[in-house]
Amino acid sequence: MTVNPSVADVPELALDIRNLSKIYRASKRYPAKEALKNVSLQVPKGAMFALLGPNGAGKSTLINILGNLVLKTGGEAWIWGHEIGKDPGAAKSCIGIVPQELNMDAFFTPYELLELQAGLFGVPKAARKTQEILDAVGLTRQAHVYSRTLSGGMKRRLMVAKAIVHSPPVLILDEPTAGVDVELRQALWQYVRMLNAAGTTILLTTHYLEEAEALCDTIAIINHGELVTCEPKTALMQRLAARSIKVTLDRDIRSGQPLPSAPFGLAFVQDGPRTLLLNFRSDQPAVGPAIIEVQSAGYGIADIKTAETRLEDIFLQLTRAPDRAA
Repeated sequence: MTVNPSVADVPELALDIRNLSKIYRASKRYPAKEALKNVSLQVPKGAMFALLGPNGAGKSTLINILGNLVLKTGGEAWIWGHEIGKDPGAAKSCIGIVPQELNMDAFFTPYELLELQAGLFGVPKAARKTQEILDAVGLTRQAHVYSRTLSGGMKRRLMVAKAIVHSPPVLILDEPTAGVDVELRQALWQYVRMLNAAGTTILLTTHYLEEAEALCDTIAIINHGELVTCEPKTALMQRLAARSIKVTLDRDIRSGQPLPSAPFGLAFVQDGPRTLLLNFRSDQPAVGPAIIEVQSAGYGIADIKTAETRLEDIFLQLTRAPDRAA
């Protein structure tokens, strides 16, 4: 299914957010809260973009502002070239949002819900692709049953279908696989990849960081309402990634005996009676030299294990930094 919109002037950026801020005013029950602090980020058209952050970081506030559900306090945001404050109708027509919550009328069928959603967006009956969308998300057989009878996974698929009835060029997925089994998760991502290959820009928020690492080409991390980083995934991984090597020796290290030397001015750490651990940067070819140093010290090697930093490790490193602690 092709979801590319017919747009005469396609912008370079699908989303252009500049100095966006949101302050929730104090009430009798809650103090004032600065949920977003001058956040700026740009999402190129056609990107598969991940917006990550801990609970309460400001991700949902940002998404709700883009969806015109929350009013911004300051800054500007363009969706497909339309500023949300100056041209909210056009901006809204260019975006589809799959929220965390399952919000649908239990007494409507999936077919009826999609027809209703298309009508709300002003899609002419002749231009609607209701059955095509239901087929694409795997709800062909459930098209005419009450939505309350659908499983949780089917309801997730229906939420995606609702978000794309008007063929938006930008699709936001807010925790789309929360509580979803592995098989459905794989099917959902296969469909999202197809949408992206057809030209739809995808903005994903997820707590499954392995999904963001596998799917997305650009990573933005937000914490305490501030943008911590926004850069291509490969650059982020190269900049902050580290590697480690764990060497199991053929005998115990005697007490008081010096450990083998390590390359690049690094140092082995004893991690057990006969285990050595060496941490090094990803740009340092340390494995071979480390093995040579161990053998030169008179030890045999029983086992070697290497590990590389994952996106999850980098995420924790950035969001737990002392200057960003709560």
